Amino acid sequence: MTGWTRQGLCVTGPQDSGVHVVCAEMTDAFLEYTAARGNDLSTPAPRHGFPGLAAGDRWCLCAARWAEADRDGVAPKPVLEATHEAAFRFIDAQRLTR
Repeated sequence: MTGWTRQGLCVTGPQDSGVHVVCAEMTDAFLEYTAARGNDLSTPAPRHGFPGLAAGDRWCLCAARWAEADRDGVAPKPVLEATHEAAFRFIDAQRLTR
């Protein structure tokens, strides 16, 4: 289940320092991109209850990482119905809805 609280949608709050508000469907290109920047989302971390992600999985991403990937042409497609409205404070609506 995606989301800061694993509720299946992006929820944020004071403890979410990464602002994980953009729900997106993972792609191999994005997973490679973010791993190259130090955030390996593909490798399982069982001690944290994290199974690792693969292309096709949905995950709540940090708004800043999604925007960075968008600038570099590898942003995964957002899933708007599970994206938190706070995403629009960080990312222009036209970028998220294209």
